[in-house]
Amino acid sequence: MSPPEPVRLSKRMSELGLASRREADEWIERGWVQVDGAVAILGLRVLPHQTITIDPRARAQQARRITVILNKPIGYVSAQAEDGYQPAVVLVTPDNQWRDPDAKRVAALRRQDLLGLAPAGRLDIDSTGLLVLTQDGRIAKLLIGEDSRIEKEYLVRVRYSKPGRLPAGDLKLLSVGLSLDGKPLRPARVAWQNEDQLSFVLREGRKRQIRRMCDAVGLKVLGLKRVRIGQVRLGALPEGKWRPLGPAETFD
Repeated sequence: MSPPEPVRLSKRMSELGLASRREADEWIERGWVQVDGAVAILGLRVLPHQTITIDPRARAQQARRITVILNKPIGYVSAQAEDGYQPAVVLVTPDNQWRDPDAKRVAALRRQDLLGLAPAGRLDIDSTGLLVLTQDGRIAKLLIGEDSRIEKEYLVRVRYSKPGRLPAGDLKLLSVGLSLDGKPLRPARVAWQNEDQLSFVLREGRKRQIRRMCDAVGLKVLGLKRVRIGQVRLGALPEGKWRPLGPAETFD
């Protein structure tokens, strides 16, 4: 068995969940990272057995990074403005912060606290529900990294385009067996919630995936709402409002 190859320190830190690669490089530049007791330099390569130590100042900086959840309305795009439509981040303003009347006191965030928020995943312009925006690269990697297995749950109102009801075999096909763009989809959990609404639980997020899955079996999507990402639920958050992720809330 050949010995492991050394990898860039920033990549190793990302693999260990210590920081995003960009964040790791920033810490290394500031002298906040040590490897086996020696201050690291940019470009350093490390082996799996080597000990990485992070300066408390880096941890303090990381703890200040904010993640919010937004109940995105129809008509907003997830990321950059396009075709005259505004990005959802424009809704994340101090005046638009929701304060749950049943929760403990939540600090009001200032405009400067909210700079640098970026969407961790997509939710198309015609869909509503839970959208995560974060300053924390670790959370972005967890939710949208290539190896992410975090569940996303959606409620989808549909109409069958053929006589009768959707056959049981086609419902099963939505759970396993479909491909998009020549690539098989990961297994999903799909079940009826009532006569015109399905629940989809996915572990991936390809572009307009649910709409295309439904189209493949003759279902027209009338409404699509994301209600959960991992352990975080949309709950009572009103449409168009946002709130910070609570200190005890985690996606995994």
